[in-house]
Amino acid sequence: MHTEDIKNVICSGKLDGYFRREYGKEASEAQKSRYLKALDTFSSIYGGDREVSVFSVGGRSEISGNHTDHNRGRVVAAAVSLDIIAVASVRDDDTVRIKSEGFPEDAVDLGQYTAPVEESFYTSGAIIAGVADGFRRKGFAAGGLDAYTVSDVKGGSGLSSSAAFEVMVGNMLNHFYNGGRVSAIDIAKIAQYSENRFFGKPCGLMDQTACAVGGFVAIDFEDPENPKVTPLSFELEKAGYSLCIVSPGGSHADLNDEYASIPAEMKSVAGEFGKDVLRGLTEKDIIGKMPELRKKTGDRAVLRALHFIGEDRRAGELAEIISSGDIRRFLKSVSESGNSSFKYLQNVYQTKDAKEEGLALALKASEIFLEGTESACRVHGGGFAGTIQAFVPADTAGKYREYMDELFGKDSCRTLCVRPDGAVRVI
Repeated sequence: MHTEDIKNVICSGKLDGYFRREYGKEASEAQKSRYLKALDTFSSIYGGDREVSVFSVGGRSEISGNHTDHNRGRVVAAAVSLDIIAVASVRDDDTVRIKSEGFPEDAVDLGQYTAPVEESFYTSGAIIAGVADGFRRKGFAAGGLDAYTVSDVKGGSGLSSSAAFEVMVGNMLNHFYNGGRVSAIDIAKIAQYSENRFFGKPCGLMDQTACAVGGFVAIDFEDPENPKVTPLSFELEKAGYSLCIVSPGGSHADLNDEYASIPAEMKSVAGEFGKDVLRGLTEKDIIGKMPELRKKTGDRAVLRALHFIGEDRRAGELAEIISSGDIRRFLKSVSESGNSSFKYLQNVYQTKDAKEEGLALALKASEIFLEGTESACRVHGGGFAGTIQAFVPADTAGKYREYMDELFGKDSCRTLCVRPDGAVRVI
């Protein structure tokens, strides 16, 4: 279909069910306008006489399992209604051109960019090349395309903007060149490969998996080549709760060293037991060698190892709690996850700028406002900056949002829906 054809489909209301399902009733009209604008912009850049498709990939919200995936732990996560959309068309050569709203166009020759280039680390071009290389290494096809993207998953938001972009590139290559047969898990693995090898960031697999699969999911990374993904049936709205994400104003865009220190320190402790990762060790193991571990790995590494063990266990328990529908136990578990992340993982503040502690301020402000309610709040995602997550009674969510916006600025607090679908071709 051409862009005008797709615009007619949207205006006719034939995609209204999709918009309500993915974004919620209140946001569906705004999303229709967003899609129409993206189609017009693609036409103005790449031409309106081409066959195009429209794609969507949601961001993700980690619920439990903070920094456990890279040590083969367990995670509970959910895809959210803030997403990246792409209008795209196939090219007849090996060049991928992607113009993202607000950024210069990336133009990557897949035939030339076939190996990591250190000078290109932390660039979107590296992600594109890495995803294409990952497809081909797994025996899938990859080729040229033109795309215009618009993203509500902002960098530094803690909602995994890089993973959403990686999965989007994989989503387009999957449908354009592989007939949609590449599984969500394979797309997630390829996206992680791209971020690790080509982008230069040693991330785990949780972000990409949650973005690609959709809904609430429990993910067990004990076998990282074949993670066990279990969809969880859970509707926050029916339980009377809203998911809020608060950004106090800091960005985690330049904190790669902080993130990299967490898996490195955890694995240094595992190495003292002759293991590559912490999965399988117990608190008793760590405490039993604490004097030696403190000398060899440092106190923070020991604390982070202890966080992993408790958090891995908690994520496994939370999957069962969600399946039971017990909202009180759910909130208690999320609060315990936040407590461990703050005290032991220590990713609520950064070490480069000791004066910037916006996440801690947002957590304290939330506790003050939500005192006396059954609720939960915690650091969100990778941490150090970015956002906090709060599960708030639905009847107080509006006032909570106004309160946080007054403290941290307009639109600093967003109320999100859990998105049922992962990486999709919309039309």
